[in-house]
Amino acid sequence: MTRPRINAGELARLLNAARQPVYVLDEDLTIVFLNRACHEWLGAAADDLLGRRCAYHSQPSIVGPDAVTAGLCPPPSVLCATAVPAVPSSGNASRLTKPWHTQDAVSATICFQPPEGPLIYRRVRFIPLGTAPGESIGLIAVVDAENLSEPPAEEVVPTAEAAPTELHEQIRRFRREAAGRYRVDRLLGHSPAMRRARRQIELAVGSRSSVLLVGPPGSGRQHAAATIHYAGDAEAAGSLVPLACSVLGAELISSTIAALATAQPLGAGRSTLVLSDVDQLAPDVQAELAAALIGRPFPFRLIATATQPLDELVRRGRFREDLAAALSTIVIELPPLAGRRGDILLLAQALVEENNAQGGKQVGGLSAEALDRLDAYAWPGNLDELARAMAEAHQRAGGPEIAVADLPERLHLAASAAAHPRRKEETIVLDEFLGRMERELIRRALARAKGNKAKAARLLGLTRPRLYRRMVQLGLAGE
Repeated sequence: MTRPRINAGELARLLNAARQPVYVLDEDLTIVFLNRACHEWLGAAADDLLGRRCAYHSQPSIVGPDAVTAGLCPPPSVLCATAVPAVPSSGNASRLTKPWHTQDAVSATICFQPPEGPLIYRRVRFIPLGTAPGESIGLIAVVDAENLSEPPAEEVVPTAEAAPTELHEQIRRFRREAAGRYRVDRLLGHSPAMRRARRQIELAVGSRSSVLLVGPPGSGRQHAAATIHYAGDAEAAGSLVPLACSVLGAELISSTIAALATAQPLGAGRSTLVLSDVDQLAPDVQAELAAALIGRPFPFRLIATATQPLDELVRRGRFREDLAAALSTIVIELPPLAGRRGDILLLAQALVEENNAQGGKQVGGLSAEALDRLDAYAWPGNLDELARAMAEAHQRAGGPEIAVADLPERLHLAASAAAHPRRKEETIVLDEFLGRMERELIRRALARAKGNKAKAARLLGLTRPRLYRRMVQLGLAGE
């Protein structure tokens, strides 16, 4: 007797009766189903999830339903698991409209943060579905009913062998702990230099004193300035007014500063004037800026950026001492990327997830070989160059991880140049070269003359006294 077919409504009823939370993602990682237990687990956050696409990232700026879907998103490596044909029973084979395939569940850990309270970690079994081996049409996610204990909070410096999921979790924890203090997109890292910079930024956030951010181009100076301005309560912050000292002309800078000196801060809250590359100000503009800032109230908070400390420029006579003192109440040094190599792994993973957050392709991280290549590169463009490299590699990646071949060509050229260094060209010192040649000729002439200096002199076309003087000068008289 043929069994009655189970319709979609009956299947939904069975899943809703399950104790474990279950949700289903289609091939684009869009949530197409959540059972009753999943709604109860997620609470009010589940109401707006249907039809939303998951993205694998840990961006602190994402809130609401998009933040929930990011927590539910499986690592991209789960999607690339190879499917194997399922063997249907003889009784059901005739009812299959087309062959479908599944594979053993792939386990992973997801986390969900309620509107109030700590992160909740749970183990999930993801079951990929496909119409052919290697072709995924979706995932069934079966969530364990019990919460996992939160991973240990101690900082662990990552290595090239660290799995992308480990780096992802470290980034998530760092951002959660720092979210109440400052924006953290580029302040990630365990290096001593970045720990010190973060402590100084916290000090600057709690003060209205002027701040000087010192670091090479691309080291995140503008980001750090925005962090200080918006930290704590971004909605209560006033306007952030940038002024590019290296691009704008002296007349425009002078007029802008004069206008700001007499103006009221723009918008509500405390506004900030950011003087970018202040070390490139011309002497006449330095004088006008000093007159506007020193000895009178200025309606904006001041943050300046420079490639080198202003006190060094003062010692060289290239910067006004009174203006340097006014701009450098708090000095924060941002290191070059080459000086914080231990942070490259986390920064690269964070940048990959930033690209994931934009939608489209989802990449889990970088392979160990790709991370080795990043570590070996000099990064003259610092963080900005790393961000461009990760955006390019993310676009080129064809699998769940960024491979070495996906990295920009300049990294491969640099690795090839390091593996085959150019031979050092030897400098020829003419006097030394001629001296060696002359010694050799005199030795040969003496050998041919069997030590007779007069005969050797004749062979060389010299007089005997002249030959003897040259032997003394060349250190051959004792031979």
